[in-house]
Amino acid sequence: MTLPQTILIRVTGHDRPGITTELLSLLSSLGAELQDIEQVVVQSQLTLGLATSAPTGRDLVKEVLLFGWERDLEIDFEIVDSTPTEQVRRHVVTALASDLSPKALALTTGAITKSGGNIDRIHRLSRFPVWSYEFLVEGANPADLRASLMDIAAQEGIDIAVQPHDLSRRSSRLVVLDVDSTLIRNEVIDLLAEEAGHGEGVRRLTELAMQGELDYREALKRRVELLAGSKVEIVDKAISRMVLTAGARTFIRTLKRLGYRVAIISGGFTHFTDVLAEDLDLDHAYANKLEVTDGVITGRIEGDIVDAEAKAKLLELVALEEGIPLEQTVAIGDGANDLPMLQKAGLGIAFNAKPVLVGAADTSLNVPYLDAILFMLGVSREEIEAADASDLDTQG
Repeated sequence: MTLPQTILIRVTGHDRPGITTELLSLLSSLGAELQDIEQVVVQSQLTLGLATSAPTGRDLVKEVLLFGWERDLEIDFEIVDSTPTEQVRRHVVTALASDLSPKALALTTGAITKSGGNIDRIHRLSRFPVWSYEFLVEGANPADLRASLMDIAAQEGIDIAVQPHDLSRRSSRLVVLDVDSTLIRNEVIDLLAEEAGHGEGVRRLTELAMQGELDYREALKRRVELLAGSKVEIVDKAISRMVLTAGARTFIRTLKRLGYRVAIISGGFTHFTDVLAEDLDLDHAYANKLEVTDGVITGRIEGDIVDAEAKAKLLELVALEEGIPLEQTVAIGDGANDLPMLQKAGLGIAFNAKPVLVGAADTSLNVPYLDAILFMLGVSREEIEAADASDLDTQG
């Protein structure tokens, strides 16, 4: 038979190694030209689609049907329009929650359709410690897409991120984290204040600063002044009480294995960030320097204060030192003083953040696991576990 110029071949059935290779080899022997290919496996069931063409007079349909019959695969054919289409905008939508119900997913996909988008692909990223799915969306109006999905996120209590599907997403190479209530569960100034006997007063100033209701520099100076006269031994006691956020080690370890550079930029103190940098093998660490004289905390900070604007400038500095464009950077924080840093980065993520930051960040995450951010970056749980297994094999 004489075939139309372009044919879509759909292959379904039980997956096994070699099917794709064998079919592509067959198409090559028939002189076919491959125009597109996509494959997905769900619960060991293969779905493979190929857009192809063959020279006139070659019975591609007959040969491919025989291929499927010999391997117990279902084969369907469809004539498709081979006219080149205009380039359409693509976005990646990531939905994440401790439990993603069919209702929540139905509302998510419905919001995508409502915004004029078409779902090209759905991929499950994880089932632990949270469920997450990634949707590749074509043709949606970006503003309508974000607005519709944010409504669903608020309604269902799930996290939804919308990012352009471009090279910068998978080529990100620098991650910069805030420390207090982000990398660790504590606020280090609060830990110091509790050891010095000024816990309540400092906690109140910290909360006002994080909410953006009190100038950060002023709040920091007033909090540090309350530590004046305390012996430096309280620093070690406070460090011993630091608790990493759940998933922090997995998050950092996975980023490092993937070739990312990792930095922390903190409004806290170098005593703490130096310990974290060594423990987690971080590439850069910046924080305020607490002044100590003759073993006593003076209540002052040495040098420039690491405030909101300084955090953004330090992000630029680290990116410049590493030779990484800003669009390939990711910044993560929780408070108002992280806002300029998140806005400067290619992707700004508000992690269990204050409302002032959630409304301004590119995306937000409200689960208590830092490694869940990996799913926002398109890294699957299987990739994380495979890398962990590889490390164990290497260590022997």
